Amino acid sequence: MPNKQSGFTLVEIAIVLVIIGLLLGGVLKGQELINSAKVKNFATDFRNIPLFIYGYQDKFKSLPGDDARVTSNVPGSTAATNGTLGNAVIEGRWDATFATGPLFESFLFWQHVRLAGLAAGPTVTSDSNYLPKNADGGIIGITSNVTSAPYIAGMRGTYMVCSTSILGNYAKQLDTTLDDGCTNTGSMMVVANGLAGTTTNNTALGLTTTTGSACVGSAAIDDSTSYTVCLGI
Repeated sequence: MPNKQSGFTLVEIAIVLVIIGLLLGGVLKGQELINSAKVKNFATDFRNIPLFIYGYQDKFKSLPGDDARVTSNVPGSTAATNGTLGNAVIEGRWDATFATGPLFESFLFWQHVRLAGLAAGPTVTSDSNYLPKNADGGIIGITSNVTSAPYIAGMRGTYMVCSTSILGNYAKQLDTTLDDGCTNTGSMMVVANGLAGTTTNNTALGLTTTTGSACVGSAAIDDSTSYTVCLGI
């Protein structure tokens, strides 16, 4: 008797292909949802900081970090030793750390808003988790945007908020969400990680650090490379 060869029918193959398509679609949709959630988290970080500033000003008629009466306004707080207290400018590098020393106004901003009950997080400045971090683990910081000598040429706003280590594809989505969709114009700009400010800017703030990087246009951004995203508010 002749041997019968078994195999898949066209219907069975079609069913398998449909299942594979559904699985791939689910994976892609899941990744899209994860990406969307990250961008929303990044955007929330930027949107919350103005609330901290305005909330502190409503309570104490001063800026967090720059408050000359902070030790009496907010018990347990530390007054900055770098900068002119009470001059309505949050002085210091946005990425100042405890190790940078002396204590910058921009660094103590976080302690002041937390002790004032406006934000969550450690209030001990030497704590390894003192500086807030974004969804990808990059630090978030703030400083005044000195218009006569800005950190980033063309940056708008009274203050500049920056968040580091954001992948290029997220940076572009974030700019579209919060600004004009172009990463080297408008209120939000993207620069290479490690921006420290220009020499002129740092002189205006009483600092001595290196020259910062230029903005990166949307077309030049690599989706898999990490960048620093800054927003003028």
